[in-house]
Amino acid sequence: MHRHLDTPLAAVRNLGILAHVDAGKTTLTERILYLTGTTHKRGEVHDGTTVTDFDPQERDRGITIFAAAVSCAWDAHRINLIDTPGHVDFSDEVARSLRVLDGAVAVFDAVAGVEPQSEAVWRQADRYGVPRIAFVNKLDRAGADLDTAVESIRERLHPAPLVVQLPIGSEAGFTGVVDLPRMRSLVWPEGRDTVEEGPVPEALRDAAEGRRRQLEEAVAELHPGALEEFCAEGTLSARTLTAALRDLTRSDDGVVVLCGSAYRNRGIEPLLDAVVAYLPSPRDVPAVRGTWDGGEQERFADPAAPFAALVFKVNGTATGRLTYLRVYSGTIGKGETVWDSGTGRTERIGRILRVQADHHAPLERAVAGDIVAVVGLKSARAGSTLCAPGAPLVLEPPTVADPVVSVAVEAVGSAEAELLVSALTRLVEEDPSLVVRTDPETGQLVLSGMGELHLEVAVEKIRLAQGLDVRVGRPRVAYRETVVRGVSGLVHRHVKQDGGAGEFAHVVLDVEPLEDVPGDGDGDGGATRFAFRSTVVGGRVPQEYVRALEAGCRDALADGPLGGHPVTGVRVVLTDGATHPKDSSERAFRTAGRFALREALRACAMVLLEPVADVTVTVPDDAVGGVLGDLAARRGQVSGSVARAGVVVITATVPLVELFGYATRLRSRTRGRGVFTARPAGYAPAPSTAASGTVTR
Repeated sequence: MHRHLDTPLAAVRNLGILAHVDAGKTTLTERILYLTGTTHKRGEVHDGTTVTDFDPQERDRGITIFAAAVSCAWDAHRINLIDTPGHVDFSDEVARSLRVLDGAVAVFDAVAGVEPQSEAVWRQADRYGVPRIAFVNKLDRAGADLDTAVESIRERLHPAPLVVQLPIGSEAGFTGVVDLPRMRSLVWPEGRDTVEEGPVPEALRDAAEGRRRQLEEAVAELHPGALEEFCAEGTLSARTLTAALRDLTRSDDGVVVLCGSAYRNRGIEPLLDAVVAYLPSPRDVPAVRGTWDGGEQERFADPAAPFAALVFKVNGTATGRLTYLRVYSGTIGKGETVWDSGTGRTERIGRILRVQADHHAPLERAVAGDIVAVVGLKSARAGSTLCAPGAPLVLEPPTVADPVVSVAVEAVGSAEAELLVSALTRLVEEDPSLVVRTDPETGQLVLSGMGELHLEVAVEKIRLAQGLDVRVGRPRVAYRETVVRGVSGLVHRHVKQDGGAGEFAHVVLDVEPLEDVPGDGDGDGGATRFAFRSTVVGGRVPQEYVRALEAGCRDALADGPLGGHPVTGVRVVLTDGATHPKDSSERAFRTAGRFALREALRACAMVLLEPVADVTVTVPDDAVGGVLGDLAARRGQVSGSVARAGVVVITATVPLVELFGYATRLRSRTRGRGVFTARPAGYAPAPSTAASGTVTR
């Protein structure tokens, strides 16, 4: 294995493994570590012996919960790899990883093809501009079919899939692949971990030549250089084909598709070769852009440039606080100081560590392109920019989705209450998608997150790490209120005289719904959407008072008239107003805006909105009736069902509040064989009983 400092920047690959839960991401990561000599024993998810799923909860549940970074070497290249979660509740963990990666391997189940969370993480990679290659896994399973999986990639993800392999054998007889660019066979004999290279089997020669021709035509259609050679020669050389595939991958005009079986250790070597050949190095990606003092700056992946890094993960351990960085430019050594541009604080780097999941190797320094952990930072959070004190910069942090599910948490003993607050504070530092607040009405501590499992894992982490006995209340969801029929010409006059300077503001408002009210399928996540404009002319209301009035209206959106929930989807128009030469002020108009809009909302026709989720339920075909009935009882709107290989995949939209406890119910109805995934899909009108106050706030 090459030493860290000997690896040139062009020989570094920073990539993530992305997929739907149970597609085989962690098993693939384990096989990569084994083949590269990083580990000497193959870890298994079902045995709880994996390197990246090292957390006790991950091993107990058999799923990846926390993104884990590992580093290995292949063909004189260093590969920094992040195994990401596949469950929708931890999609923010995926987003934070994608923000700092240069490429990704998207893993698909050869039987299921593109699954809901596969699609979600693919869209996340699109958002961050991360080039990727596809690996169709589990070709040894009954019902596995590469062509069907590729077609689902084409239909649901809409890239141009460029299949570079042809399977040798099918299902249990899958033994290897034909490498189409080089027209050779790669076979993994039963019981052996090494690959045997040879000529294309005679029985597959015609099929391989046909597939190679299809690949050449697809590449020539997308790549001008390849088209020129294809027209001149009638074919493409292996060198031209490889170069064109690299260009198409990095420009996101096509996605290279490989296949194999990670569990049986088949197809891993060519996948690693593809990572090296097609995915970009830090030097190949555009310079990172940041801002400072109102201007935009670029930082290239140059070890000699000023230091700039982005924190993407913070993890508290028994030995101290680990801060995970992606270094974009410059070089940093242990003992040096960095500047946190968000807090304005200077901090000292105590140690720099090469990460191997829960094991770490010390480094003297980190350079542009590195993904490392550092010890010694006290205030840096996920999304913080660290830079050289003399070259300030702010990099765009990963986006954080609004939490939609909440639970009330409290310590069993009063003596532990302070410890619980401290533990929750550390938890939020590590996971920005968690939010802790104190309910002003009940005084309860409320923990909010992205789903029921997300909160369950967070609470269990406190119990395991801190030894605290924590009580948890029923999960609660974040409701919204919106206007369905507005009011016109509402007059509000704010006058206050109590000695000294008085307050005066006179306003006339129209209140109406926004055209794209949440709940129409826009999936806005429930963000407060508000529009304000003034049609007053002639200077009757000065502009600074208009701005104050708008601020007051925004204040009023915090508590709606139906149940005190935030109000969204509202447009307010100031149509008239009046001022007093002495008593009018920005404060008076802000107060008037707050009370005027509250009065207007009470006069409007309002509706309560509840968060809904797109649910995909996979059940045996003999249990479909019971599952459909249960979804109907949960107010689910079924949008479709597809039968395949003895199972039925049902898609529906279900209110999030109705999904609590659904996993247990589904398992009981299907004798443990049913699975489901859900992802937030915006807001929809709640039933009238909710508006009358029966819904828990």
